[in-house]
This record gives sequence, structure tokens and C-alpha cells, in this order.
Amino acid sequence: MASELVRLALVSAAVAAAMTYARLAASRLGPGLPRLAALLPVLLLLPVLPFTFSSIHLRTISAFFLVWLCGFKLLLLAAGHGPLHPALPAVRFAACAALPINVRNGALTSPRSLSAGFLLSYAAKAALFAALVSLRGLRARMPAYAVVAFDGAHVYLMLELFLASAAAFARTLLGTELEPQFDRPYLASSLRDFWGRRWNLMVPGALRPSVYRPVRARLGYSAGVLATFLVSGLMHEVMFYYITLEAGTGEVTAFFVLHGACVVAERRWVRRGGTWRPPRASATAATLAFVTGTASWLFFAPVIRSGLDKAIVAECEGMLALLEAAVRRLAARLVWT
Repeated sequence: MASELVRLALVSAAVAAAMTYARLAASRLGPGLPRLAALLPVLLLLPVLPFTFSSIHLRTISAFFLVWLCGFKLLLLAAGHGPLHPALPAVRFAACAALPINVRNGALTSPRSLSAGFLLSYAAKAALFAALVSLRGLRARMPAYAVVAFDGAHVYLMLELFLASAAAFARTLLGTELEPQFDRPYLASSLRDFWGRRWNLMVPGALRPSVYRPVRARLGYSAGVLATFLVSGLMHEVMFYYITLEAGTGEVTAFFVLHGACVVAERRWVRRGGTWRPPRASATAATLAFVTGTASWLFFAPVIRSGLDKAIVAECEGMLALLEAAVRRLAARLVWT
């Protein structure tokens, strides 16, 4: 664990230096090929940095932050589009580039204090995630439908807790309100609602200006949606490579292409006068069942087949044990003082 913390410090220093250079290069060159060429060394460095970590979680999360989100933000910067701009203060530029955050409305404002309800919500999610990790040994004896729900809840809670931790750090560092990263995806009533408005909003925030809008402007809505989901699938294949260290099988890409086609079909149904709507509760249940069912079939398959799901859970158990030990030590000190 100590060695991973050292590696984290080294990677953080390398990213800070790279973002300082990127900001300086962008301030000296206008949007276009010269700026892209100047940013190319950073774009080539970022994919290498996650391999510094031996921890699956740190390797994958850093790949998501740096290779996907930061990489796309730098490509948008090369083209002269936000959210990055060379006029931003250095710390804010680096944080917005390297962390999965977007500043709300692009304005630097004093953050509101966190409500008790917000804190209780994340405390409950952390407790539920810890419970799922501790019950992972029962997964083999669960019926198929319970396994699907179990895996889906595990991934959602793990992602939201990781992203919320990064956002809390950035919020404290920048002193500003941030856009939400999730919006209760368990309430989605359609695939369009799930992927576009509720699930991991940093990803559509990066793909919308870089893929969807340019393709839609040339080829129309359906092509824009399909291209966006295709790129998302390919980037997820890259993320899975950082998890498994094996070449992708195409299953993850197939998962996203399938969902992109279904999103297009949903919209066509509405535009062609499809007036029937199921009750909200039924629509939500059907949406979540489709997402988790197809995810069990295609999305989770590479990790489960490689057996790395057990290693991931073992890492979670180790992290929870360290946190538990730290809390006990802190409680003991408080008692003695």
C-alpha cells in the first residue's frame, strides 16, 4: 500500500507538470494543428502513466481520468473548445483537466455547504458498498437475476464513490460548485434518460462535443448517436485493457453499439407517433433490467472470464480493512485523549 501511495504521488507530479506544459502551449498557439502538435507529447504520456500502478483499481481509475476524460478534453482544447482554456488559472486548469469534474456554469463561485441529507446519502452508499463487498462470497449461490442486480449495484456504487471522492477533493481545492457526476440512474425511465441524463455524466459531457455534435451536423441524429456509442465502446475496451492487460474481445463495444441502436429506436418510436407509454415504475424497471441484463451478457464477460472479478473484490476488501483499522486507531486516540 505504501508503495502505491508513492507511485500515486509520482504520477500526480507528472500530471501536474504535463498540465502546466499543456496550458503554456495552448496559450502560445491558436486552435488547430500547431496546438495539437504541441499537445501531442502530453497525449502520448497520459496512456503510459496508469501502468505505474499494480493495483487494479488505481490503474483503471487513473486510466479513466487521464486517458479518456483528460485526453478528450485536451483534444477539444486543441480544437479551441472547452471546458479547458489557457486563460484558466493554473491550478483550476490542471484540476479540470486531470479530474472527472466540470465547473458548474463555467463560473467560479463559492461552494454551498454540503447538506446533511447529501452526506447521509453518501454514507449510506458507502455502507451498502461495504456490505456488497463482504457478501461477495455468496454470489456463486445466487440465482441468475440476483447476480445481475448484485454486479450492477457493485459497479454503480464503486464508480459513484470513487468519482465523488475526486469531486470532493476538487471542490475543496477550487472552492467552486461542480456539475453532478450521476443523477440517480436507478430512476431512469428510458435508455436515452439513463445514458444521456443520469449515468456517469462526465462521459457524455466529453463525447457530446467531440463526437456527437460533429457527426450529427454532417450525417444526422442517428449517425451521431451510433458514432458516440461506438466511440464509447472502443474507449471502454481500452479501459478493460487496463483492467485485464489482455486484448479486447469486442464484447464491450457490442454492448454499447446495441444500446446506441436501441436509443435511436426509442427516439424513432416517439417521433413516428408512438403514444403508448408504460407507467413510470414499469418503464424504470424495464430500463434497468435491460441495462443490467445486457451488461451481464456482454459488459462483464471479459473480467469474469479472466477471473479478475475475484482480484477486484479482494482489493476492495483490503481497502475496507485499511479504512476500518484507521477508524479504530482514530477512535482509540479520541478515547485516550
